[in-house]
Amino acid sequence: MSGVGDLGGLRLALEDNAGQPEGPARNARAEQLVREAERLGDPAALVEALAHHVRVGNYSSEKDRVFVPFTRLLGLWDEHPEHFGEAEAHSLHWFFKWMSAGMLDQVDIPLASIEKWLGEMERRYRLAGYSDRAVRASELSVAAHVGDTERAERAFEAWLGADRDDMADCHACELNGQGWWHAQRGRDAEALGAWAPVLEGEYVCAHEPHNVLASSLLPLLRLGRVAQARTNHLRGLRLVRPLESMRSAYADHVEFCALTGNEARGLELLAERPAYFDGAGHPRSRLEYLSTVALLMDRLTALGLGEGAVPGPPGREWTARGLAAHARESALALAAGFDARNGTSHIGERTRARMGQAPLAERLPLGVRAARPAPVRGPEPAVADRGAPRGAPTAEPGPAALLAHARQLSEALRPNAMEAWAAAARACEEAELDVRARAELADHRAMGQGPEGAALFERAADLYAEAGDPGESLAARTRAAYVRALGGDVEGALASVAGPYEQVLALYAEDATGVRQAASVLMGRARVLMRRAQEAVERTGAVPAPGVLAAAREAVTEVLALVDGRGDGDVRLAARAAEARAMLADLAAHSGEPARAATLFERAAAQFVAAGLPWFAVEYEARLAMLAHQLEDVDGAERALRAALEHGGPYLEPPGRAQLHLQLAEVLGGRDEVDEAARHALEAAHWADEAGDAAFGAWARQMLGGFLLRRGGWAEAAEVLESALTDLSPEVHGDGAVVQTLWWLGDCLSELEEHREAAERWLRAAEIARHWPEQQDHATLAHLAGEALGAAGLPAEADSAYARAGALWRELGDPHGLVRSLRARAWLALGARDGADGGGPATGSAEAAVRWMEEAVEECASALDTAGGEDSRRLLTTELGDTHRQFGDLLAKVAEREAAGGNGAGFEAALARLLEAVAVFAALGDLGVHARTDAELAAGRLALGLGRPTEARARASAVLAAYAAFGPAADSASRDTAGERVGEAERLLRLAREREQN
Repeated sequence: MSGVGDLGGLRLALEDNAGQPEGPARNARAEQLVREAERLGDPAALVEALAHHVRVGNYSSEKDRVFVPFTRLLGLWDEHPEHFGEAEAHSLHWFFKWMSAGMLDQVDIPLASIEKWLGEMERRYRLAGYSDRAVRASELSVAAHVGDTERAERAFEAWLGADRDDMADCHACELNGQGWWHAQRGRDAEALGAWAPVLEGEYVCAHEPHNVLASSLLPLLRLGRVAQARTNHLRGLRLVRPLESMRSAYADHVEFCALTGNEARGLELLAERPAYFDGAGHPRSRLEYLSTVALLMDRLTALGLGEGAVPGPPGREWTARGLAAHARESALALAAGFDARNGTSHIGERTRARMGQAPLAERLPLGVRAARPAPVRGPEPAVADRGAPRGAPTAEPGPAALLAHARQLSEALRPNAMEAWAAAARACEEAELDVRARAELADHRAMGQGPEGAALFERAADLYAEAGDPGESLAARTRAAYVRALGGDVEGALASVAGPYEQVLALYAEDATGVRQAASVLMGRARVLMRRAQEAVERTGAVPAPGVLAAAREAVTEVLALVDGRGDGDVRLAARAAEARAMLADLAAHSGEPARAATLFERAAAQFVAAGLPWFAVEYEARLAMLAHQLEDVDGAERALRAALEHGGPYLEPPGRAQLHLQLAEVLGGRDEVDEAARHALEAAHWADEAGDAAFGAWARQMLGGFLLRRGGWAEAAEVLESALTDLSPEVHGDGAVVQTLWWLGDCLSELEEHREAAERWLRAAEIARHWPEQQDHATLAHLAGEALGAAGLPAEADSAYARAGALWRELGDPHGLVRSLRARAWLALGARDGADGGGPATGSAEAAVRWMEEAVEECASALDTAGGEDSRRLLTTELGDTHRQFGDLLAKVAEREAAGGNGAGFEAALARLLEAVAVFAALGDLGVHARTDAELAAGRLALGLGRPTEARARASAVLAAYAAFGPAADSASRDTAGERVGEAERLLRLAREREQN
């Protein structure tokens, strides 16, 4: 790298280095520039280089490197203050604040030295005439660090009471510090109150709200404000990621993950920043980071994952247990060093407290993908001995107790009955059982095997017969037939069920079996016939043959005739009736009667709930929601989905819960209830992760990101959408979903002023959309990419994107898009942003700029000549007026650059274009009044600049006359605009009269 030759070259190099990413490379370059300044032999150059070195070192993890340049700078000030300009003198005093805090962070600087520097800061501030506000803030840091609470509180109050002056931190940084002290003292609500203006964007700076977002996480959790904590984590992490100096804030985000059941995301954060494990230049932030690493590793170990591989310091492989020990030992060693320096035990106590925190939430869904490590727990007994005294050992339940428990749950149709039968089967493997018990165990074991359980059902049927229960034996054989139907052998199942059906009716007629057994056989037969109808639908995609539907309907009606109205006190019969009604709903749906099907599903679900079996209602409420959607009954769909979630309760499996939440999110989003829709999409993403369904999770995250974008949560939405893209694929989700996600992500990044990244996402989406038959999206995405590339300072790439968009707009016959792309290319050619007041560098091609703008005028005028319809003509007239207006501005800029000799021809051409705009907008009447007056005022200012005050006065008077004729504006925005225009016109009128008089 070549050296700098003079002060101007040095300043350019300093400016360039200041714009580089934080870190060792920037610090090393700062040191080199100090040496370059020394070689120049210019004291002012050395002052500027040393000040730059202090600044970049302070904003890095190598904060120990700022003391030497600061000491040199202070010596230069004491010896030759004349070498310091006003800005350098201000910076020198400002740096004192950094030095006091920076010394605290270095374990090898004695406390006495820190106190001495604090006193020196106070003395020098007094000599310079500064308030002691910044001094008291620094004193608070010292007192809080050593645990002197009384002194810290006094300093805190003195800080707040002192006058703000040029040495006070910016409002954002001061509020950060004030909230931090409240939080340290356990005053969470006061902390969040202090931070509110920063969190809400009222006050910001280079590192705020970065720090405040991180510091707010645990106070928000402790106050139960989990939604805001989630948002602050996603928003804040995005801000601190690129800043190497923000290890402490990054540690707060790791801590948040460890305490909210997001251990997997915490591991991802560790993997992103391997350098944070070391970085000895800032011991205190290293201590904070290692403390949170130990906390996270202890959480993983508690989950039974202590031997799992985790990211750690480079050079070896780490397990969670091993890294926990290393991080704890290292953190406590650093804390001991600080405490030895301070003569207190405060840092060690706080470090142990941080590492020993209990979780604040079992699981806080974040919306981003990070599969939770599965906890490892010991087996739990199936039946608790509730009669055992507290503290006494609980006896393991025996086979008899487990069988009784399983029968009790089956009798009540409880969702966990199958688990109870499985536990009983395990306990009874070596037990002597009667034939009835063996029949029941075989029967329930078969139920858990699906289509593979037919033979076991037959075995159960034989055992029931041996036990003297012919009705239950026939019911078991019917169950065997049904699982065969599920396996695809429907005709064989129908043949198998015919015998049991005839036999059970005969037994029931003779009172040789009960209604339950008869209902079981009849229901089994109905299920087989329903399966035949369903297969016909799946096979042909059409309504099954009438005979198929009629046979199924007859069988279901027979079940209802047997059990309907007999369910009082017998949940099994009530369940048979409800299921039969749901079957009739299915048949109505197959017959093309969705309204009747919806009514029947609703009745079936209500019967299950009335019988005390709400978990059985969930399936049918979900079906009801789908039918309601088909019938465009949004309210009905919402009611059904909410009921399904309520009735499913803890019994819903993660996949089903995810689907219900996502469906409800979609319904609510369609009604513009975005906040609640986002909450349900978040739940859907969480439960999809719990189910291990990455594809469904991507759908949920994509929807969640869209909702967050709609409510203006750009950073939060960007994190979620980027996470969704990981699992979205054209093969599974379709091109449209991928393009939409990239499009939304580009919108977010553009709002966050990450223009280059926004352009990259939009161009990726455009590459996919270019293969679609309809090219509107392709054109729009290319145009958006052009805007972003221009904002990112990449004019050549922006022009290429606009050219691509323009060609597409032309093919699509969209004059508005075409004209706007041409105008944008004109501004790019000139080296200025589209329509911006400020130009770019005094370079660019004026000829190309004028050419593109002329073409824009021609295209717009041509489209207007052939336009049909009043609305179309009005829009194109507005576009033409805007184009003349921008053409006038562009010509004025060209004239400013080229009229060094005072030639006003360029300004005359600009004025002519502005007058064209006035005439075009005037044709719109009241609809164009604001645009017309804006152009009129621009023309008046230009006329005044050309030395024609009379013409300027005429333009101002025309604006006043326009608003006098316009009358009172209907809306506040229009009234505000009118007021501004009138005020501008009056000022222009005064200036014009003054010029005329002179």
